[in-house]
Amino acid sequence: MTDLRRTDGVINTLQKGGQEEIQSRGNDSCEYLLSSGRFLGEKVWQPHSCMMHKYKISEAKNCLVDKHIAFIGDSRIRQLFYSFVKIINPQFKEEGNKHENIPFEDRISSVKVDFLWHPEVNGSMKQCIKVWTEDSVAKPHVIVAGAATWSIKIHNGSNEALSQYKTNITSIAPLLEKLAKTSDVYWVLQDPVYEDLLSENRKMITNEKIDAYNEAAVSILNSSTRNSKSNVKMFSVSKLIAQETIMESLDGLHLPEKSRETVRILVSISRYGSMDIEEDKGILWLYFTKWTRLLFLKEFWGRSKGLVLLYLLSRNKMTVFNFFPPQGSFHKSISFISYKNSFNILNINCLNNSFMGNFKIGLGSFAQTKVLNREQTDEWKGWMQLVILIYHISGASTFLPVYMHIRVLVAAYLFQTGYGHFSYFWIKGDFGIHRVCQVLFRLNFLVVVLCIVMDRPYQFYYFVPLVTVWFMVIYVTLALWPQIIQKKANGNCFWHFGLLLKLAFLLLCICFLAYSQGAFEKIFSLWPLSKCFELKGNVYEWWFRWRLDRYVVFHGMLFAFIYLALQKRQVLSEGKGEPLFSNKISNVLLFISVVSFLTYSIWASSCKNKAECNELHPSVSVVQILAFILIRNIPGYARSIYSSFFAWFGKISLELFICQYHIWLAADTRGILVLIPGNPTLNIIVSTFIFVCVAHEISQITNDLAQIIIPKDNSSLLKRLACIAAFFCGLLILSSIQDKSRH
Repeated sequence: MTDLRRTDGVINTLQKGGQEEIQSRGNDSCEYLLSSGRFLGEKVWQPHSCMMHKYKISEAKNCLVDKHIAFIGDSRIRQLFYSFVKIINPQFKEEGNKHENIPFEDRISSVKVDFLWHPEVNGSMKQCIKVWTEDSVAKPHVIVAGAATWSIKIHNGSNEALSQYKTNITSIAPLLEKLAKTSDVYWVLQDPVYEDLLSENRKMITNEKIDAYNEAAVSILNSSTRNSKSNVKMFSVSKLIAQETIMESLDGLHLPEKSRETVRILVSISRYGSMDIEEDKGILWLYFTKWTRLLFLKEFWGRSKGLVLLYLLSRNKMTVFNFFPPQGSFHKSISFISYKNSFNILNINCLNNSFMGNFKIGLGSFAQTKVLNREQTDEWKGWMQLVILIYHISGASTFLPVYMHIRVLVAAYLFQTGYGHFSYFWIKGDFGIHRVCQVLFRLNFLVVVLCIVMDRPYQFYYFVPLVTVWFMVIYVTLALWPQIIQKKANGNCFWHFGLLLKLAFLLLCICFLAYSQGAFEKIFSLWPLSKCFELKGNVYEWWFRWRLDRYVVFHGMLFAFIYLALQKRQVLSEGKGEPLFSNKISNVLLFISVVSFLTYSIWASSCKNKAECNELHPSVSVVQILAFILIRNIPGYARSIYSSFFAWFGKISLELFICQYHIWLAADTRGILVLIPGNPTLNIIVSTFIFVCVAHEISQITNDLAQIIIPKDNSSLLKRLACIAAFFCGLLILSSIQDKSRH
């Protein structure tokens, strides 16, 4: 196999040098774009301390208006040229003689981009650069240069060619330095190759040779000035990108089309500056001091706190940092291990904190010793939410076994939705509008505000629409005639059979919609539902999300019915310290649960294909969930205790999930918020403190507002609902008009 690690030394040197340069420059941490970063998740490039923007055509043109950019070098530089031009004009075609100059000009924005074919660092390249140094000649605003592989190829990798390369680049270095005083000059270091895929006439282009040429370029260009630092910038980040993607190359030499992130970096350099970064840091430090006072001095903000929090959420120009060590290995298996280790380390720390946070014991109260009591479900939600947060910040989504276990946690939330709401309606029999409005307000208040403030579609916060729709499904299923509740059934098998028929009909509807994508999309494409469930112009994403956990809410409802029926018949022993069943039955069920739990984990760990695993997930996730419930509740001592640490987080789990999009993480979860560059441990402590405080405050605000906005008097409630409906209908109509005008 190809050894890509040979180029690691140059990268490490450049990263250290880049970090020292940034520290000396102070606030301009966007220089990290040139030298460091990692892939976060699936092919999303994460610079060390800045968030890359995905440019629309109009944005790219505005950013580059009246600019002249020159690419000079070999076929790899030509590849960058084409990718760069396609940001401005996606229709631009790669055609013509490859070994010649290629011009491009956008007349509307007056952007001029040239590719100049100079595959070797020689007299021809020197003359081209020398012309630009003359005062009477218009100079490009940005110059991107680089070459080496052509020299290695035509000279068969000889040492004499390397010596000549050093001589030639030494003669060009002063010219580049002179240009760098008036233009931005970038020297692109050579990307590694995938030697196994190279054709016979390129076999001499080895990573060992590339490493030698890069070392020569770095050494000479960095020492081109005697008394100050070189103004020629080393563009080394392309090497990091190539090391993760070159295995997918068609010829082993050129990067695959989908991984050409380098050109976005070139555009981003001219877009981001220290002002944007420091502005947000100052604001967040302000909130840090506010919440410190709130926590320790118990200061109450009053009515203005809601506006302040929403303002904080509306700030979205977040920067990011590389929280975990850069991926120094370039094989996917090692990358997965890196993600998994980071994920596991954070989970272990979280578990340790829970033990430090103490366990509380239910003393003598039946409510605290029954199956899935309130404290236990809060604890369950709490540790699951923390694991999901760690999953997001560690970028562990590329490791399939971790992804599958996280899918089970999401399913477990929905299981609790089915269990909790079914239990309430079955026991209380309260199908009034007040209850419905309270639940809908609690679930949707923050998301609706964020959709308006942040200009995000409702489906962007996918989990909230999911639990909202399933709550309405549960409500309609149980509220429709005949309404069957525990009081009415009272042990009557006829009514129990009637309820099971309702559940069977619900299951039939779920199966029909799961396998009839057309019918599902027709329902949710109707106005105004389409405004809530469309993402990027269609409802496919909503169908995929819904289908992924389609049975688990039904499983939660069925479990609640069976459990409550057994409880009513006094089959279960739920006293303090008592096993749920007889000792023999309890031991058998515990054994089956442990085996089932481990079997699922083994299957998930051996899973090779995400699509196939997702197809099986809806049917098998309930096995893991039921196994956990039985292990947690059959032993009486386990049922009687809970972690107050996790339970506290469980009470604000919804706010934690939503707020992570705009506070703890950045750029819609594609990046990580940074307050303190260069100190990731302190940074994560401070940002997490702010994040948790915000989530807690918003939870309190939501509960307070629910009491005010949702009155118990039905007449007043209906009037308010009419006003709210009119307001949102107006917004939807306005949004539709704007969409039509755009098209």
